[in-house]
Amino acid sequence: MVHPCGLLNSLQDPVPLKNISVNLSIREFVADVSATLNYENEEKFPVEAFFVFPMDEDSAVYNFEALVDGNKIVAELHDKMKAYAKYENAISQGRQAFLLEEDFSSRDVFCCNVGNLGTGSKAAVTLHYVQELPLQADGALRYVLPAILNPRYNLSGRSNSSSQMKTPAVPLKDLPYTFSMVATISSQHGIEKVKSNCALSPLEYLGDKKTDAQVSLADGHKFEGDVELLIYYFDVHKPSVAVEMGKPQTKPESLMREPTAMVSFYPDIPEAKPPITCREFIFLMDRSGSMQCPMGKRDSGRSRIDIAKETLVLLLKSLPLGCYFNVFGFGATYETFFQDSVKYTQHTMEEALRKLKVVQANLGGTEILSPLQSIFNGPAIAGHPLQLFVFTDGEVTDTFSVIKEVRRNRLRHRCFSFGIGEGASTSLIKGIARVAGGTAEFISSRDRMQSKALLALKRALQPVAENISLTWALPPGLSAKMLSPEQTVIFKGQRLILYAHLTGTMLPEEATGEVCLKYTLQDKSYENKVTFDLHPKHDANFTIHRLAAKSLLQVKDMGFRETPASDKKEVLEISTECGVISSHTAFIAISKIFNQPVQGPLVRREIPKPVLLGATTVMPKNSRGGLGTPHALGVKQKKKCMPRKETSPDVGRTHSSMDESNLKTHHTVFGDNHLVQLISLQKADGSWDLNEGLAMVLGLSVEDLLAALPFENYDSSSWATILAVLWLNTNGQDLKDEWELLELKAVEWIRIHAGTLLKELVKAAIGLLKSPVDASILGL
Repeated sequence: MVHPCGLLNSLQDPVPLKNISVNLSIREFVADVSATLNYENEEKFPVEAFFVFPMDEDSAVYNFEALVDGNKIVAELHDKMKAYAKYENAISQGRQAFLLEEDFSSRDVFCCNVGNLGTGSKAAVTLHYVQELPLQADGALRYVLPAILNPRYNLSGRSNSSSQMKTPAVPLKDLPYTFSMVATISSQHGIEKVKSNCALSPLEYLGDKKTDAQVSLADGHKFEGDVELLIYYFDVHKPSVAVEMGKPQTKPESLMREPTAMVSFYPDIPEAKPPITCREFIFLMDRSGSMQCPMGKRDSGRSRIDIAKETLVLLLKSLPLGCYFNVFGFGATYETFFQDSVKYTQHTMEEALRKLKVVQANLGGTEILSPLQSIFNGPAIAGHPLQLFVFTDGEVTDTFSVIKEVRRNRLRHRCFSFGIGEGASTSLIKGIARVAGGTAEFISSRDRMQSKALLALKRALQPVAENISLTWALPPGLSAKMLSPEQTVIFKGQRLILYAHLTGTMLPEEATGEVCLKYTLQDKSYENKVTFDLHPKHDANFTIHRLAAKSLLQVKDMGFRETPASDKKEVLEISTECGVISSHTAFIAISKIFNQPVQGPLVRREIPKPVLLGATTVMPKNSRGGLGTPHALGVKQKKKCMPRKETSPDVGRTHSSMDESNLKTHHTVFGDNHLVQLISLQKADGSWDLNEGLAMVLGLSVEDLLAALPFENYDSSSWATILAVLWLNTNGQDLKDEWELLELKAVEWIRIHAGTLLKELVKAAIGLLKSPVDASILGL
């Protein structure tokens, strides 16, 4: 939600927005958010205020209202085109009107028009939404209030996307509006702590049991980035079921009529031995100019592209022998390391690292559709299912077209996506992962990209839990009907949330039910059960019903232009009946008070955004926005683009293999980080050679290392690999999740090659490095 960003005719124009206040209520795994924008027209003529703001794509916007000079106006949800007509008609009659809609090209950008705000009038515009909170690897629930709306690169030439509007920036000290947020948290699990990337007031418990707490942003908060809250409960992995009353007065087939259950499982999926079947890995890396920016305003050092390159070193080193791989870089054009995916060998890995070392964020804008089409049109490798890793800061329009392309190819690949830095499109990142059975991660300035990427690689290498089903044990006269889309797989460490209608006879308060999650892993069957209270709770906001409707809309609603005609009617019905906005509907609120009819166009006042990650320049051009009113659109200028080289025969887009004329063959030092240096020296089979590079990392000379070898004429590679593994365990424990896979490869190699002398070699290596590590790490 809500950081208004929009067009400003002149930075000297008065800005009617005075304050943004957010009230956040988090109950268990769900956030219910109320965001109010307070406006005042201090000019001598009526104005139309316009703003564009980001929101997480999982948000279900269910209410929109305005309080104008003490008069409350509640919006209704209508077909989008009808809402446009109502809005324009009301404005022409001199009535105050308010319109809220999803952007045409993305589910995570919203725009609102405040029409005909009279001289001296004050308006408080409030929107309400609910959202499931994702669970992080460390058990934290993550809530993000987006503050940044990056300009989105237009990949189709369509020009009526509100997010494409020119978005001028002003210094933080010059922002004409203030911002505040208060969060109330409640959980039966008990609240352990709350962390944030912003300054917070001290956490205040509202009782003795630590089940309710409140926290707020510290006074004087500045728009330095997205506001992120990490909420830690004491027992977050416990399964639960919440049942909510329906609205019996609605028509029988409505989603709102029956009680709805929200089932939350965190299955304890056992470790499984990877299958013999290997995989094809394609890494698709954003090389647009914005990737040269730092991760966040507080991180003025390393750029996104440098961190992405270091992450790719780890990924390449962690791949198993026998797989195939390739690396794509994309911007306005795209480049590949190899013409087609190649078998993972020492030679191909070295070649990839040489090319990676000279990669820059120099490919212009963010055109992701062409490389995706090239990947999907490429030859499939028998016995090697495709695993696609996408790294992008997400500055792209027409996300629905990209999601549609990924969805069309979902049977031949799995997609793991990573949104880099603040402002990444949640619609793009979550959408492509959801339709292709993968996972989505967002990497802020406080996160390590490497950890999240390696977790995804572990998931891609592990067998997944399949054949997922729910079975219900309910009293006679009551039955459950699933509302959630079919879930195909679950990864280890992943939470699963499902929705179901409970139909039939109402039950006494003491009645209970049971639901069982069943799945298979490598042909073995597993199940998790939870017993729950069957008495539905009343919620005036119908939170669970709205979230169930949102889960259906995410599957059926493929965008205003992309939704198949066969699904559009159902999308409209779900949206209007449940009051949850979609790409085909819009909220419209019209005052009943008539003023003087408007003569000519209203004076527009659009809201500036703060300078974040450096100012950007925009090349405006004339276009028409979603309401049919003139707007100046622009595409954020990127770094200088690479020249076009050749046309891809597959999709007719610009594509080239990387120019190798300036590639350096020596790559023993990749940056100045000893951990990265050591990892970059590892060979594809998991071993290390005894050379100057390794000696430098270990702080010794090659002669010292050879002199310490306890056996004459012994294989120096086995000795070097043992030393490298010990160094990792001695000096890199805090980052073990990032090198765990490559260590497994190394240990397996040592067991094969060290033979009966392994115990003595390890003892000598521990003595040489003065390592406190136990020899058991090598299986001794």
